[in-house]
Amino acid sequence: MVRTIITPDRPSISFDIPEQYVGKQIEVIAFEKEEGFEIKTPVKKKVTFEALSIDTRGYKFDRDDANE
Repeated sequence: MVRTIITPDRPSISFDIPEQYVGKQIEVIAFEKEEGFEIKTPVKKKVTFEALSIDTRGYKFDRDDANE
């Protein structure tokens, strides 16, 4: 990988690529240094969990009835 930061003095530039890149597909990207990737602070999500509340007073589990 080749990465270079330059300040052009005219609208046209040229550059050499490494010999191992010849004949291969390469990608060239140009952008202003200040318009690079913005670091955004992630929005904190409010996590809520509401459990079901069931009144189990007086409940008796019958295993034999459940297995039928």
